[in-house]
Amino acid sequence: MNLTKIIWGISSVLCLVSCDLDKVPLATLSPETYFSNEEELRLYSNKFYEDIVPSASSIFSDRADAIISTPLNTEISGQRTVPATGGGWSWSALRRINYLLENSHQADDIAVRNEYDALAKFFRAYFYFEKMKRFGDVPWFNEVLGSDDERLFKPRDSRTLIADSIMQDLDFAIAYLPTTKDVYRVNKWTALALKSRVGLFEGTFRKYHGIGDAEKYLQACVTASEELIDNGGYTLYTSGSAPYRDLFATSDARGQEIILARHYSAGLNLTHNVQNTSNSSTVGRPGLSRSFVNTYLTNGGLRFTDLPNYNTREFVQEMQNRDPRLAQTIRTPGYTRIGGGAAAPNLSFALTGYHLIKYSMEPQYDAYNSSFNDMPLFRIAETYLNFAEAKAELGTLNQADLNKSINLLRTRVSMPALNLEQANANPDAYLLDAETGFPNVAQKNTVHTGVILEIRRERGIELVMEGHRYYDIMRWRAGKLFEKPFLGMYFSRLGDFDLDGNGSIDLCLYQGTRPGSSASLFMEVGKDIVLSEGNKGHVLAHGNINRTFDEDKDYLYPIPTEEINLSNKILEQNPGW
Repeated sequence: MNLTKIIWGISSVLCLVSCDLDKVPLATLSPETYFSNEEELRLYSNKFYEDIVPSASSIFSDRADAIISTPLNTEISGQRTVPATGGGWSWSALRRINYLLENSHQADDIAVRNEYDALAKFFRAYFYFEKMKRFGDVPWFNEVLGSDDERLFKPRDSRTLIADSIMQDLDFAIAYLPTTKDVYRVNKWTALALKSRVGLFEGTFRKYHGIGDAEKYLQACVTASEELIDNGGYTLYTSGSAPYRDLFATSDARGQEIILARHYSAGLNLTHNVQNTSNSSTVGRPGLSRSFVNTYLTNGGLRFTDLPNYNTREFVQEMQNRDPRLAQTIRTPGYTRIGGGAAAPNLSFALTGYHLIKYSMEPQYDAYNSSFNDMPLFRIAETYLNFAEAKAELGTLNQADLNKSINLLRTRVSMPALNLEQANANPDAYLLDAETGFPNVAQKNTVHTGVILEIRRERGIELVMEGHRYYDIMRWRAGKLFEKPFLGMYFSRLGDFDLDGNGSIDLCLYQGTRPGSSASLFMEVGKDIVLSEGNKGHVLAHGNINRTFDEDKDYLYPIPTEEINLSNKILEQNPGW
């Protein structure tokens, strides 16, 4: 069994068992007798993968405005409160990282030591990036602290210090990590992918939140992205008739495109519940929102929202002639299950009616916690998107840049290329509207408004269900989208509906007495399902929740009150909390 494929779920017995910065490591793990060779450094550092990278369930915790399920995240519902403890303010993983960095000098081989220091710094950068996204300013710790060290209660360091320290760690990682590709282990290309991600996030966050110095981070994103694109040797997976679907509907990550994945294995009992979540009436019923589905272009490259009566088209009609990624992300007319038969969208499984299929394999994996397909953490497609967006925000994007990034994604699914001049000459009104999009793009950009909107469209579609959307909304300062109605499919009437266009009745909507019908699913309007206009309209999700998003505080999370009290109020709470 390849060790690199089991590190995600099995903790090495040599790892520290500690809970926070001031815990003392086990006496059995002595730096004087350990960290002396590559095998010991490798075994110890395996725990970093388990500690830092997200699990498969994270794709459904990142619901934002694109994936609607029940219950709503408190971030989306506007019901967050300041926690007493927890709340993401945990430092145990950082302590383990710093412990390796302090003791790796026990290894005599300098090349080995540099490699594992680089790995540790990659994970420290990853750790702090997540903390910075969540809290903004946080204390920077680059060494192990004892329980009586007064620096345990130091004030938070500035966002700039944190961001720059992350970049310095990543530069070290890029310099010393191996170039050998391994989809389950961090290498130089993973570090470049993370630097690309960090640079885009921080640059756009600063730009749209008015912090300043955005250009430095956007340029760092461009530089890292170009090095990875030009020299990494990763390409898009293009095999078969549905390559986008098949990239995710497979047990083992496709290393042609995926730079790093979290491994799952039925044989090792390392499984997840993603497919069951999409095909069950009891695990949140996630589905795409109508506003997000509206962003998929026609297969000829036209805006769906420019078509007559686009918002009142019923399901079969609205699904006709769309970007092929739509039919490879949700059930659409003509959908056939892998290893199974034809299947219509099931509104008892999808709150909005738009039934997710991304990551879904054969029907037997619908069972609880039986999925074992690997979860992509970094893939070259994201780097293409990062590169194009950063250059557009800098005002330096040209057509050649689009051709080596966005248009490769479109070519994979036989979509027309994005044309820079045309996009900027006619920005999409739907994506600029405050009800459905990002009006501040026009306020912040004079040159590339139209193409930035198109890149955001592409990013949403390409990366849906990959854990990016919530923090994209945060960095774009677009949190007010969470206040808008969460809508689903449109129904012009009550009665029978053939949702897959095969001539059989899939759904019966009714009020009062259940009618006689051959439908496979009956839903009582007002009880099982709510329509926006009573007996017709869009499926309305969470219409009973008065959602609010406070622009003055909700872009950051609050610090737990006990942490502030333990520091004798040296730690300051985030604004508004």
